[in-house]
Amino acid sequence: MAAEVEIIPKIVGGGLVVIGAGIGIGRIGGSALEAMARQPELTGKIQTVMLIAAALIEGIGFAALFAL
Repeated sequence: MAAEVEIIPKIVGGGLVVIGAGIGIGRIGGSALEAMARQPELTGKIQTVMLIAAALIEGIGFAALFAL
């Protein structure tokens, strides 16, 4: 019984990590699309920065999940 209670915070924490990473990547994508719509000549640079930022967020999410 005690082991079951101890794992609940880890499960909740893992869920929050995944939700936070999803929200972060979603905001990056939305902001990038808005920026591309305003300045289409910078699409390539915006996409590059967006992908790097999304990869960093995803990496932090994986690291947090493995730390649980």
